[in-house]
Amino acid sequence: MSKPPKISRRDALKCAGAAAAGAAAAYAGVKLLPQRENASSAATSGNGEHQPIPNSQNKTAMKVLLINGSPHKRGCTFTALSEVASALENSGVQTEIFWLGAEAVSGCRGCGVCRSTGQCALNDSVNAVAERVSELDGFVFGSPVHYAAASGFITPFLDRLFYAAGKRFAGKPGAAVVSCRRAGSTAALEQLNKYFTICNMPVAPSQYWNMVHGNSPDEVRKDLEGMQTMRTLGQNMAWLLKCIAAGRAAGIALPAYEARVATNFIR
Repeated sequence: MSKPPKISRRDALKCAGAAAAGAAAAYAGVKLLPQRENASSAATSGNGEHQPIPNSQNKTAMKVLLINGSPHKRGCTFTALSEVASALENSGVQTEIFWLGAEAVSGCRGCGVCRSTGQCALNDSVNAVAERVSELDGFVFGSPVHYAAASGFITPFLDRLFYAAGKRFAGKPGAAVVSCRRAGSTAALEQLNKYFTICNMPVAPSQYWNMVHGNSPDEVRKDLEGMQTMRTLGQNMAWLLKCIAAGRAAGIALPAYEARVATNFIR
């Protein structure tokens, strides 16, 4: 009887990894392309224009909450968030847009009650969202640009939300979106992205910084590059969510974090 051909340890690991990834992807509803197929050419129409790859059959139970931090319920920020939500829905991810309202949101009082209760002592929209963090899969926070910064509505909201429920956001993708008439967008984005990177959240990317320009919803819709950036963000977040689900199905758990160490700079 002839001996089976020898296989190197590296090749064996590659085969095992490919099999596990395929099984996990099937479980999570992810359709894997053949290794040598060009995804961009597969999504090109006869006239050479790129078309979105349909994903309507790969429905999942995932849900992303998009928070509108503008005082205008259906203004420029809502228009940008709606474009992100549309791309997520087309990729099989459920969405919900939550408006903070036109009433001022109180800032953090530094009382420390949330450290023991997990909820803010000020019982408002912050707690309404904090209670749902564990059941949601991803988050997109949208804000208009006010004085080259995020709005005075969403800033205190996020301060209190992440202070009360920051640990619950770990491992859940996040992204920020801003709308502006002309400038200040990158400074506002930098401010918002810091909430994600302090709470172990993967940050969903896009093809450009997540901003739209315009002084009205109609003007925003004319910002073709900005709107495309919103759609790309939605597609990338959906892909990231499915990759996380596939990893979880393959037995890859979230990192086991060390106990937090707080060092005060006193010397």
